[in-house]
Amino acid sequence: MTENLKTWSTSVSRRVVLQGITSTIVATPIVLTTTYPALVAAAQMPKASVGYQNHPKGSQSCANCKLFVPPSSCTLVEGPISSRGWCRIWVSK
Repeated sequence: MTENLKTWSTSVSRRVVLQGITSTIVATPIVLTTTYPALVAAAQMPKASVGYQNHPKGSQSCANCKLFVPPSSCTLVEGPISSRGWCRIWVSK
């Protein structure tokens, strides 16, 4: 068993490890840039599952929610959203 370990450890050089790390660092932003929009679209939830309503809850409304995208959408809730609406995932700006 130690012979296998010796063979493996001597065949991996620092150069190979650094090339792997560099490739990962370079590839990560590219992968995130191309896949993030698809992940966000897939993560949207139906209005019913978040308790969406077409009127505000006190001072909380979609217009002052961090997730609201003017004029009428949300990053996490699917379908058209009223700026005067509200749901349970409301987050203060």
